[in-house]
Amino acid sequence: MRKDTYARFLYSHNTMKSISKEISNNIISLLDKGLSLRQIATELGVSHSTVMRERLKARPNIRKDQGGRPPKLTVADKRRMVRTNTSGNVKSAAQLARELKNSTMIDVSADTVSDTKRSRFEGNYKEKKTTTLTSAYSPAPRFAKRHQYWTLEDLKRVIWSDETKINRLGSDGQKWAWKKRGDNILADHHVQGTVKFGGGHLMMWACMTAQGIGYACRIDHCMNAEVYTGILDNYLLPTIEYYGLQADKIIFQQDNDSKHTSQAARKWFENNGIEVLEWSPQSPDLSPIENLFEYLKQRLSSYETEPNGMLELWERVEKELDKITSELCMKFIESMPNRIAAVLKARGGYTKY
Repeated sequence: MRKDTYARFLYSHNTMKSISKEISNNIISLLDKGLSLRQIATELGVSHSTVMRERLKARPNIRKDQGGRPPKLTVADKRRMVRTNTSGNVKSAAQLARELKNSTMIDVSADTVSDTKRSRFEGNYKEKKTTTLTSAYSPAPRFAKRHQYWTLEDLKRVIWSDETKINRLGSDGQKWAWKKRGDNILADHHVQGTVKFGGGHLMMWACMTAQGIGYACRIDHCMNAEVYTGILDNYLLPTIEYYGLQADKIIFQQDNDSKHTSQAARKWFENNGIEVLEWSPQSPDLSPIENLFEYLKQRLSSYETEPNGMLELWERVEKELDKITSELCMKFIESMPNRIAAVLKARGGYTKY
């Protein structure tokens, strides 16, 4: 409270009529129950300043009302969530939110559940999966220096692409395990079991533009230069056409895998008049499509049941790809200036991306 405001309050306190002992006791009782000053004033039919005066007089150290929307989860709800989470029967915040809705009819988001879990459990850490840097020297800083002054309009010209693997059991999305504070023993549900031979996986290729996700395909055969140029024919060109882009105006990004840089691939790009972005080896931190793949795998891991086979897994992949918005793609692409700055700061080492 500002000095001048506090002085005026003291003046009004000294000049106002005193209230009855009964009302004073009622105010203190409601304060102890956690009601806000405004709620108490409305409940007892007294002014806000009267309640404030009694609080300062009788409960000067009581926590002030912070305002804002009241929490959706009560203390009992949070305790129920702790019990459910530590049972090991739920594997994600999304699943825990569904369990909470089924048991309490309270509809909360996965983000709300995650925030509540963090306040009641130990923080966790997920290992960052990325390409191992095999030497202290990395060409990534040179790439970053060449492109550190690219504008957002420059970045919008780029079509980002890559392949990724998706496991049938458990997907590749990050799994989180939570335990109570001070509990140093790992329970069974803190460990993610594996199935012999992994349960199978599929490989896919996808591309991303500033306008949205491009066409994607499942890779059923061994990836070589011939298969790759077929993907470019059947999925990259239709993506360019779908978004009304001009081939000679875009820049295509791919990593330096041998099938991407083969003579057949170089000839294909030349024949189609498409500029290829000179990419730095060992630089997964620079590619925003990696974030899109991570997002996709997180979505796949939120399903309550594992897919029965590869066909159902691919159907889920297609379903989740259809949900990806242009805004999300732009969010990933807009992170490029920060990625480049992080690579320069790390001098080619690992970054948070």
